[in-house]
Amino acid sequence: MGIFSRFSDIINANINAMLDKAEDPKKLVRLLIQEMEETLVELRSGSAKHIAQRKHLQAQLGRAKVNFSGWESKAELAISKGREDLARSALIQKQQVGEQIAIFEEELARYNTALESAGDDAARLEQKIYEARARQQSLMARHTQAKTRIKVKEQLTSHKIDDAILRFEHFEKKVVDLESQVESYELGQSEQSVEAQFKQMERDDSIEQQLAELKQKVAS
Repeated sequence: MGIFSRFSDIINANINAMLDKAEDPKKLVRLLIQEMEETLVELRSGSAKHIAQRKHLQAQLGRAKVNFSGWESKAELAISKGREDLARSALIQKQQVGEQIAIFEEELARYNTALESAGDDAARLEQKIYEARARQQSLMARHTQAKTRIKVKEQLTSHKIDDAILRFEHFEKKVVDLESQVESYELGQSEQSVEAQFKQMERDDSIEQQLAELKQKVAS
């Protein structure tokens, strides 16, 4: 079972209901707390890896920004020396680096969001551990009382059938969504070449505009 699946199970767990059905409630509570503590360790370990990856990405972004400025300077130098061909090539390189910067910044935003979410999850899990330890004794006593209510709870298990049907319908909806995604990809492939041509036209226009601005800048 994966860490996020376990985390979800723990966060949503009805501890009282688990104790009602447990043969050894003391062992169950001990195992439950142990499971939460192990999950918290894994969550923090995963966050540490994400932080390291984010630092690496930030370094890449910094180098790309320096490279971006460098190509700008080279383009200006080429124009001042009358080498319009070199200036054009420098601007093309600058634009490519600019696209890389946009990708890095988008990826960095995703890392920040993931780390923020992981921090929230860790805080919630720590609260769950605190509550489980604080309520352990009272839950043991309530388990004994719950024995007298077992027959009533057994009569409520008919809801499991409805839950199973709802789960099946939810899974069926996911399959339909996946099939729709496949169809959308197939449609997108037919339009990809045309879209790429328009994108190239936009890039060419951008280069020409930047080249004209450089000429005007150097001339002045």
